[in-house]
Amino acid sequence: MRSVMVNSLMFILGFSIVFLALGAAASTVGHVLRTHMLLMSRIAGVIIIIFGLHLTGLVPIKALYVDKRLHGLKGNSTAIGAFLVGFAFAFGWTPCIGPILGTILGFAATEDTVGKGVLLLAVYSLGLAVPFLLTSLGIDRFLAFYGRFRRHLHKVEVASGILLIFIGVLIFSRHFAIINTWLSHFSFFDKLEKLL
Repeated sequence: MRSVMVNSLMFILGFSIVFLALGAAASTVGHVLRTHMLLMSRIAGVIIIIFGLHLTGLVPIKALYVDKRLHGLKGNSTAIGAFLVGFAFAFGWTPCIGPILGTILGFAATEDTVGKGVLLLAVYSLGLAVPFLLTSLGIDRFLAFYGRFRRHLHKVEVASGILLIFIGVLIFSRHFAIINTWLSHFSFFDKLEKLL
């Protein structure tokens, strides 16, 4: 059980490093492109809308259904092997992470600091990490839950797609600040913004 948990943590560390680096890179590139903010927000809005349409199934993008798994990479059930597989996972599992990751990278590119972009991707990595950790702790229970929940996955994808379309429209029309203003009325988000 202990080795399963260690390997899970190393796998998570592997994909987290890639995502954090992507967040830092997106924020850095975003600073360079800040002079073209109106154009960039329009492009980001369109891309997010397209990802949303893909998730709803209205405009399927075949390239996002292709995964590039490194089948020859052997984990050998060691911590280093799990780390390498996690690292490879971050680069190759586009059907699961493509649209959402692309949207978050778009947000990271518009952040004021590299730290904020990295934080966005850290939270994203945490969201991916939790199911892996829960699975490693109780694989039997997880499989039973997944068997019951699997029939709802399409509904979750469609709901995520609708949310992405809504966010894309707000970004394209430069009205995304409305949500920031609304969220600032909640003390939790106001404190979180001050920490960042």
